[in-house]
Amino acid sequence: MKIQKNPRTYISPELNIKSFEELLPYLNELSSREINSKEAFLTWLSDKSELDAVLEEDQAWRYIKMSIDTKNKDHADSYNFFVTEIQPKLAPFDDLLNNKLSESAFKKNLENEEAYKIYFRAIDVQLRLFKEENIALEAELSEEAQKYGAIAAAQTIQHGEKALTMQQAAQFLKDQDQELRKTIFVSMAERRNLDQEALDDLFTSLIQKRHQLALNAGFENYSTYKFSELGRFDYTKKDCLDFHEAIKTLIVPIVKQIQKKKLELFKKDKFKPWDLEVDPLGKAALSPFKSGKEMLDGTIAVFDKIDPYFGSCLRTMEAMGHLDLESKEGKAPGGYNYPLYEIGVPFIFMNAVGAQRDLVTMVHEGGHAVHSFLSRDLKLTSFKNVPSEVAELASMSMELLSMKYWNAFYSNPEELNRAKREQLEGILKILPWIAQIDAFQHWVYENINHTKEERKAYWLKLSSDYGTGLTDWTGYEDQVTYSWQRQLHLFEVPFYYIEYGIAQLGALGIWKNSQANYQETITNYKDALSLGYTTSIPKIYATAKIKFDFSSNYLKELVDFVQEELGKL
Repeated sequence: MKIQKNPRTYISPELNIKSFEELLPYLNELSSREINSKEAFLTWLSDKSELDAVLEEDQAWRYIKMSIDTKNKDHADSYNFFVTEIQPKLAPFDDLLNNKLSESAFKKNLENEEAYKIYFRAIDVQLRLFKEENIALEAELSEEAQKYGAIAAAQTIQHGEKALTMQQAAQFLKDQDQELRKTIFVSMAERRNLDQEALDDLFTSLIQKRHQLALNAGFENYSTYKFSELGRFDYTKKDCLDFHEAIKTLIVPIVKQIQKKKLELFKKDKFKPWDLEVDPLGKAALSPFKSGKEMLDGTIAVFDKIDPYFGSCLRTMEAMGHLDLESKEGKAPGGYNYPLYEIGVPFIFMNAVGAQRDLVTMVHEGGHAVHSFLSRDLKLTSFKNVPSEVAELASMSMELLSMKYWNAFYSNPEELNRAKREQLEGILKILPWIAQIDAFQHWVYENINHTKEERKAYWLKLSSDYGTGLTDWTGYEDQVTYSWQRQLHLFEVPFYYIEYGIAQLGALGIWKNSQANYQETITNYKDALSLGYTTSIPKIYATAKIKFDFSSNYLKELVDFVQEELGKL
């Protein structure tokens, strides 16, 4: 089924943004419109929301097209045009309209409604952060950040007569042929080494510009600025730092234990870097599907079983061409679900190569997609724009909830259990990396005058704190020193990463509930996602019948549960 956009009531249906001048009539009208009643204020908010949706969707499609084909200059130019020509000119109007909203006499009539209270709170933050001198700087940052995707997308290695993307090459690291694994690893390492300096320089430039952005806005550093910009109203920096320590204390020893058991099966004292992904019992890598189409069909079958509505969401996206799933040369790395607020049907971008991790990515992004569908009919665009702690709850919960039906991909019970074991062990393994990346970001932006050597040293310290020390990197030390360069969030969406850890605990809470009553848990999950951002994060979690809690005690409770479940596989 295809979905049509709701008819525009304010913006002309013919508007196709080719210049800023086409937007001026709407911006001027919204700025000058007289508001003399509550009803008029609500209409004004609705019209502003419609413009927001049109603008966000226009930018979204430019980004999507660029990330699908980073070699296409027209796509890159189109995106750059938006961030350098449209956004900077929009910024003063955004501030003007935010002030108009904030100063309206009729705002108080809505402040008792929680959805509007949440919205107005975000507007207050935007008003505080806006500084005219940051307009050009933000445009520079948007343009510069996208260089990361272009650099990463160009990283390929030659294997025989075939050029492989890094995602495709990584599959060979699961092969039982040790020499093949080593050859592939060395090729990947050598290729990455070519971009180390460029990525280091790019990151330094981004750090400096972001720091200046924060100073201009009256903040001590970018860390505190970003905490405010991300709307972290429900927890503090100290909570994040305590979470890092809890992970170090509780999770790292468990991961070390898992790796030691694997080494025993290998009959080795330490791993070589090319041994980390291979099955120690000599089994071939899990291969749940052969093509993107097969992956999609399997995921739809899984989603149908969880809730028929979930399957229908993916069918709609397929019918509308809102999926690009397979890895190919020139494609930006990673995967995402991009909300499209005007049409209400999101876009999923992936780099699938037939691996188990691709199945996880697909259901993860599918969880985001379901979230977009469940919240698409909320009144204002801002109500649909959820914080990451909620967005990632949707996706990470779907990873775990979907496991019940992974037999759509694995008919062999042994392979099914193996896939589930990889998923649960993967959760434990990723938590130290999440803490490490977040700790790294805090240090980088709070020690602004650090040298590249100091940055290397601090990253290596963190790698020691959050690693197991069970891998022999002799001869390939650079792959540890610069491993942070593989985390696109550092370059493109700074400080967006700790949310994965916070939401992971929420997802484990949902999964734990599902073991007692699966269908009731699905209903609670849908109810929570349907709220969008019309209430606080703790209340959204409470609607899902879980706690918004990432304390040491709660972490231990959930990890104990994971270990119990692992014992059953």
